[in-house]
Amino acid sequence: MTSKTVRTTVKTRRLSPWRVLLAIAVITLIAAISMLWWREWRVDPAILSNKPWFAPYVDVTASPQFSFDQIGAGTHKDVVLSFIVSSPDDSCQPSWGGTYTMKQASDDLDLDRRIARLKQQGGDIAVSFGGLKNHELATKCKDDSKLLGAYRDVVNRYDLTTMDLDLEKDNLTDSVVNARRAQAIAKLQNERRIAGKPLAVWLTLPVTSQGLNEDGINAMTALLEANVDISGINIMAMNYNESEISGKSMSDVAISALENTKRQVGVIYDRIGTHLSSPSLWRKIGVTPMIGQTDVKSEVFSLDDAKKVNKFTRDRGVGRVSMWSANRDKQCGSNYIDISKVSDSCSGIKQDKYAFMTLLGDEFVGNIAGSAVNKTVSEAKPTAKDLKDDPKTSPYSIWSEKGSYLKGTKVVWHRNVYQAKWWTKGDMPDNPVLQSWETPWELIGPVLPGEKLISQPKLPAGTYPEWSGDSAYEAGQHVLYEGIPYQAKWWNRGESPAAFASDTDGSPWIPLTQAEINKIINS
Repeated sequence: MTSKTVRTTVKTRRLSPWRVLLAIAVITLIAAISMLWWREWRVDPAILSNKPWFAPYVDVTASPQFSFDQIGAGTHKDVVLSFIVSSPDDSCQPSWGGTYTMKQASDDLDLDRRIARLKQQGGDIAVSFGGLKNHELATKCKDDSKLLGAYRDVVNRYDLTTMDLDLEKDNLTDSVVNARRAQAIAKLQNERRIAGKPLAVWLTLPVTSQGLNEDGINAMTALLEANVDISGINIMAMNYNESEISGKSMSDVAISALENTKRQVGVIYDRIGTHLSSPSLWRKIGVTPMIGQTDVKSEVFSLDDAKKVNKFTRDRGVGRVSMWSANRDKQCGSNYIDISKVSDSCSGIKQDKYAFMTLLGDEFVGNIAGSAVNKTVSEAKPTAKDLKDDPKTSPYSIWSEKGSYLKGTKVVWHRNVYQAKWWTKGDMPDNPVLQSWETPWELIGPVLPGEKLISQPKLPAGTYPEWSGDSAYEAGQHVLYEGIPYQAKWWNRGESPAAFASDTDGSPWIPLTQAEINKIINS
């Protein structure tokens, strides 16, 4: 057999310099786009979804066990797992509900595997520390180093971007415990940030319709004084006093609590020298209703309440909505006899399965990890020019220090509308008080573009006689004093209505309200 060698002549073309530069530019652009895509897929989905989020609480130790697959397959994929507390055997060892160590929860509840599966489905978790029934770690663990280690172990094991401190009863009221907790959390958060791993810290607190109580304010203040960057204050919209919910819907009370808490949080930040705008403050507020029948027999948070709370939170830009709990988001079965008795596994009302998650989470598109990158940054305070009120564009009269204002009277101050809760004189509407009972003014909302003066009805001249120190007055008689109508509470003579300002109970006079004036005019 013979073979032939075939020679092939290949002509090579030299690339011109501009073609070389063009090729390099194209390759560089493709590489940059690829890297950007990789980073967005690998790292930045959280950052790109830095928006308000919804995540229900899941009671890890409740029976029957809640299936995370129901979350992972749905629209909202995140959950807040509860509760990590001190172990009964070792106060500095984290446990789930005082029943399972983290290893036992992995072995007996398959918790680690279930979390991993949830993350495969695009979900994420936060972990809540504390709760009502057990001891939060800082309450019992008095060794600072061990306490920090306990928090660190939980955060590292579950690779958390967000931790939630659910503080109630003894976990909330002890100032020494609050300080110890704050120092440990501050060190842990700083460690994580130095390592490039953000750690959001949410503080979940009980409230009344008037917002945080003194204990809640103290707990928040302790964290701030320790330099913890608080991501937000999540209010527990549940378990109010009977008087607070009488004649009101649960959503109405929750909304009142949200508005008052937002105001309080703004005051607390201002006092430490950090000014936050209204949108920034709302982003730092969260709400967690207890769905269906609550621990208070007369309280039922309905599906309609869920719709109203969802709308309010979306309109205001509230940073977080949760609920207690995903385990309960279904109707009780026919074998559950007393639905007024709270169950860990059903809501106690007629509903479709997961109806509350659907309603409360509607249009919340952010996620837990996304909001963890947020940092609190002080914003510029409004200038005097920004706050100046223009009578031509104000719907009500501008507040005056010398003016007397009846209950129900509306005024404009610093481009906001306020309404008097009782007769007042000399009290500045935006005085930064923490508790609502410290001010006679209720903030209604901002002055809107294009508004014009709305005259508040006044009694026609001569409707009542001017008060005279020489006259005697029977109970029920009316007089005018410095333009304000008063009614006598009992017989009196020579007692000026002016005394009402300093002694509301002892004065024989009481000023009429704006509503009463309107009624007299319209009668």
